[in-house]
Amino acid sequence: MKTVGVVGAGKIGSTVVDLLVGSGAYEVVLVDQSPAALAPFAYRTGVTTAERAIDAPEALAQALEGCFAVVNCAPFHLTTSVARAAKAAGAHYLDLTEDVAASRVVRELAADAKTAFIPQCGLAPGFITIAAWDLIKHFDQLHDVRLRVGALPRYPSNALNYNLTWSTDGVINEYCEPCEAIVNGALRETPALEECEEFSLDGVTYEAFNTSGGLGTLCLTLDGQVRNLNYKTIRYPGHAAIMKALLNDLNLRNRREVLKDILENSVPATMQDVVIVFVTVSGMKDGRLMQETYVNKVYAQPVAGEMKSAIQITTAGAACAVVDMLAGGQLPQTGFIRQEDIPLAAFLANRFGRYYAPDEVSFRAAAE
Repeated sequence: MKTVGVVGAGKIGSTVVDLLVGSGAYEVVLVDQSPAALAPFAYRTGVTTAERAIDAPEALAQALEGCFAVVNCAPFHLTTSVARAAKAAGAHYLDLTEDVAASRVVRELAADAKTAFIPQCGLAPGFITIAAWDLIKHFDQLHDVRLRVGALPRYPSNALNYNLTWSTDGVINEYCEPCEAIVNGALRETPALEECEEFSLDGVTYEAFNTSGGLGTLCLTLDGQVRNLNYKTIRYPGHAAIMKALLNDLNLRNRREVLKDILENSVPATMQDVVIVFVTVSGMKDGRLMQETYVNKVYAQPVAGEMKSAIQITTAGAACAVVDMLAGGQLPQTGFIRQEDIPLAAFLANRFGRYYAPDEVSFRAAAE
C-alpha cells in the first residue's frame, strides 16, 4: 500500500483523502497548519495528520518523508513552497493550481528532479486539457481550439447568478490575472473578464469570458500549430458585468482581501452544483474542414456516503486518477509531465477518472 501526502485539508483536500483512503489502495498523510481543519481526521483509519506551516518547505518536507506522492491542495500562493518540499522529500508532486507564475516555477523544479512533477491536475487546467488533446489528435491541421469550463449553481438566485463552490482566492485570482492565448497564430496575453460570448446548451443560455490559467501548458505545446486557442470560464449571463464593476470601477482588484470578505459573507456556498466541460476543435481532416465537440456535465453526488459538490468530485477525482495512473506505471516516473501526456481513454477507465464518465457523453462532429 502506497502512502500519499495531501497538503491542505479544505474542501478539495478532504475529498482527495476520502477517495484515496476509500479505495483501500492508499494511506494518507494529511498536512495542514490549522488544527481545526485536521481535527475531523484525527482518528480516521488510514489517515495520519501532521500540523505544519505550509510556507516552511523544510518542516513540510520532514512531514512528507516516505510518501510516494504529494497532492498539493493548498491555496495557489503556497504552490512553490509545497513543490519544493515534495522535491526535498523525494516524492512525486501533483497540484491543482491555475496560477501561471507558480506553474513556471514547478516546471523549473522538475528539470533535475528524480521524481515526476505533474502540475495542474484538477478540472481546468487538468481534465479539460486531457479532453481537448484527445480531440486535437483527430486532426491533420488545426484551426481553432476553444476550451470552456464552468462550475455553476444548479439553482442561481442572486444578481451574480453564482454561489461559492471553489476557493474564493482562486476565483479572484483567475478574474484578475492576464490570460494566455494564441490569436491569429501568435502567443499573446489577453485581459481577464473580457471577450464575453453567449451560447446555449441543452436549452440553457450561458456566458463565457477570459480567465487566467485554464490552458495549462497548451499554449506552449500548440505554439505554431494552431490559428486560435483560448480558454473561457462559463457563468450565467450578467455575472461578468457585475464582477467587472467590482474589480475595476470599485478598484477591488487592488484590494483582494476586501473582495474576498464581501464574497464570503454575502454569497452563499452550495452543494447543488454542476460542472460543465465544453471543448470545440476545428481544422482539416482528410482534406475537409471539420469540427468536433466534447461536452460533459458532472453533478454533485455522494462519495463514501457523504454528499460532495461537482467541483469537489471533478477536481479531486482528476488528481486521484493521475496519482493512480502514476502508481500503476501508466505515466513517466521522472521529470515534468503535461496534462497532454495523459491519455483520455486511460483516464476515464481509471477508478477515480470514472467520475467524469457519464452514462452518455456527447461527442459531436459536423462539417463547418
